[in-house]
Amino acid sequence: MANSVSLNSKAISTDSKVANQGEVTAARAKMQLNVSIMEASASISIGVGSNPQALLYKSAITSINEALRAELGENAVQNAARLDNSPQATADRIVSLATGFYEAFRRQNPQMEDDAALQKFMDAVKGGVEQGFKEARDILKGLKVLGGDVAANVDRTYEFVMKGFDDFAARAAEPKEEQEAA
Repeated sequence: MANSVSLNSKAISTDSKVANQGEVTAARAKMQLNVSIMEASASISIGVGSNPQALLYKSAITSINEALRAELGENAVQNAARLDNSPQATADRIVSLATGFYEAFRRQNPQMEDDAALQKFMDAVKGGVEQGFKEARDILKGLKVLGGDVAANVDRTYEFVMKGFDDFAARAAEPKEEQEAA
């Protein structure tokens, strides 16, 4: 029986060593994971220190995507960035968005004559767009990128927007019968 106890002791001892080796391996893996996390954190901290705007940008994009997910799906900002950003396409989006408020403007101002309402609306949206373009030019100038093709594209976009507004105003000023026929 002494041998069997001895064998059992060795078996227990061997099982304990295997268990201990498993614990050591798990502990070692956990320690390596912690080291990796610390290195990544240090790398991020160093990277952020040299470019805090990157963190701000990433945070803003993530939050905007979360806010727009229900309406526009996953990665709304990235998907919008893939849009045609030519001067004409950009102008078309600006004109479409701005003139899309005309009917709401008319409903809020039923006492105004058609011509007066259209004039007041067009003055308001043109004023807003002019202010927006001025601010955009100032920002681009401050970033020292307003020149060459960038300046030309801003100018072309502005011209397309103003022409789009003029076209909209001409269509809106047509008698209702002509609008329905078109």
